[in-house]
Amino acid sequence: RRTCPKDCAGHASFCPDRRGGGVIFRPRKGRSRLTLQCPSDLLPLLQAHRRAQAAERLAAGSRWIDQDLVFATFYGTPIERSDDWREWKTLLAAAGVRPGRLHDARHTAGTLLMEQGVHIRVVQEVLGHTRVTTTEKYIHVASPQLQDASKRMSAALWE
Repeated sequence: RRTCPKDCAGHASFCPDRRGGGVIFRPRKGRSRLTLQCPSDLLPLLQAHRRAQAAERLAAGSRWIDQDLVFATFYGTPIERSDDWREWKTLLAAAGVRPGRLHDARHTAGTLLMEQGVHIRVVQEVLGHTRVTTTEKYIHVASPQLQDASKRMSAALWE
């Protein structure tokens, strides 16, 4: 998603689309909406988050600024990037996972789906890419896949 027009030369902290700590994204080009399938294990967690956010909305009262965000501050505004980054690093440390960018999780998701045998066009939809070539850049071939390909080639040639 692009947050600023192509001709924008401003720094993110001075972006005219910045609202209350975050950036409001413009609608996607081409397709008007991106529909994602929610894993069944995730749905109860999102419902619990929604209930917690409703309580935050009540506690904030008139200070709540409704921007229809799934993840927001205690006042309904977008989360600051630095706060989001700090929370992400804390989450990774608690899970015992090596440090990495939040964006790296998209690469991991694409790779894991491919390793599970999900067709690349489906992975493309899950990641929200309009071009399969973009998805191909996200996918990292793992050693077991290379070994399997080598075994299959060997079987095709010599068995």
